[in-house]
Amino acid sequence: MTAALGDPRRHTYPTAAMAGDYLRAAAGLVPSAALLLTVSMASVPGIIIGGFAAIFGAFAVRTVLRHGTRIEEGDEGLRTTGAWRRTIAWDRLDRMKLGYYSTRRDRRAGWMQLELGAGNSRIKLDSRLDGFDEIVRRAADIAVARGIDLSAATMSNLDALGIKVVER
Repeated sequence: MTAALGDPRRHTYPTAAMAGDYLRAAAGLVPSAALLLTVSMASVPGIIIGGFAAIFGAFAVRTVLRHGTRIEEGDEGLRTTGAWRRTIAWDRLDRMKLGYYSTRRDRRAGWMQLELGAGNSRIKLDSRLDGFDEIVRRAADIAVARGIDLSAATMSNLDALGIKVVER
């Protein structure tokens, strides 16, 4: 979709919401890198510590890229700008999944992730995004209007957000 989105609403990942990811990345990357740079070690421990440094480094890069992503929601569709540029036209939406990922056994803490797709294009957003509920509500209404089957898990997660949809 190359057409304008009309008068789009813009959404971002607030810095305060991303602070935890930045801290986790630094908490793993800094000690791993410091060990690699300052301590002489055998190859196996070096590979293990290097692996940790690579994992936390990749997580840091992913966090920076996500934080720099801007989402534009308009009458024609949804567009991400930044490192990952994707567009989904509402009239081409063919799948929607709303997942909940718990961080505790009692499921009292966690986050939601919305995945929308149209053909080969896919956009994933998580619940730290400002205006997340608004985007989910709109996507759900459009998915139902387009006759897209929503899984039981997606329906349950919509209900948890207070979004009532009536499947056709």
